[in-house]
Amino acid sequence: MELIRYKNVEIRQDTQIVLSDVNLTVQSGELVYLLGRVGSGKSTFMKTLYAEVPVHSGEATFLDYDLTAIRRRQIPYLRRKIGIVFQDFQLLNDRSVEDNLLFVLRATGWKDKKVMHNHIQDVLGQVGMSDKAYKMPYHLSGGEQQRIAIARALLNTPDIILADEPTGNLDQDTAQDIMTLLNSISKAGMTIIMSTHNRLWPELFPGRKLLFADGKVSESE
Repeated sequence: MELIRYKNVEIRQDTQIVLSDVNLTVQSGELVYLLGRVGSGKSTFMKTLYAEVPVHSGEATFLDYDLTAIRRRQIPYLRRKIGIVFQDFQLLNDRSVEDNLLFVLRATGWKDKKVMHNHIQDVLGQVGMSDKAYKMPYHLSGGEQQRIAIARALLNTPDIILADEPTGNLDQDTAQDIMTLLNSISKAGMTIIMSTHNRLWPELFPGRKLLFADGKVSESE
């Protein structure tokens, strides 16, 4: 099943062209790496997917939404279909792990406290964090915080996970543990698009590679 189709797409920030003539499709179940230097447009491309940055021209379809014509009121519904993992975790430090996850569930319409609690335990189990529900984020290591961030991304059973440099703030061993987790989630059938400048990951965890360079996107061997 096709999740993304970009045809002759141009992406701008303010008046500056970031990417032009973008042509790509992504199918359900793919692990796709976005490779390129810092500033090559990887994160900006990702932001077009969740409608933070508009598509300037061309044809852009994502999860059956036309990104060139999406209305503001549609954006929250699009984003509920997406799990996002950031480099800097973006956990709320004034509340526990469970309350971080409860915040997301409540914001997306969940009501039943027992159902929410059980669901959070299930998702924490998926990322190996079952015993961390009552911890505060600042009591966790960087790798543990990123596992919680991945749990948050999985909460609403998304169609796709967007991971923007998910290992960028971690040491090499911890980063590889996170990649092993993301790879296992991918192998279970989840579509993952991940930006990274770490060329080791596609070698250790094979997937499709898209190279961002000179304002263009191309398939990479």
